[in-house]
Amino acid sequence: MKETLQLSFLTSLNKTVHLQIQNPKTPIDPVAVNKAMDAIVSADIFSYATGRIVKKVAAKADTTNATPIAMS
Repeated sequence: MKETLQLSFLTSLNKTVHLQIQNPKTPIDPVAVNKAMDAIVSADIFSYATGRIVKKVAAKADTTNATPIAMS
């Protein structure tokens, strides 16, 4: 099982960008996620072709189960 925390932000050019965190600490604390996202926005350290991060939009945890298939 693989878990990913996806953080979504709005940029200065009104585009959405995503940051993905592999294997986040569980259980995921919504308050800590919000504080971290606020820190990312206020630090203003990420810049993309679609602008700089200006607002948090959403966060979600994705869990993936992969089952290998035998090749013959």
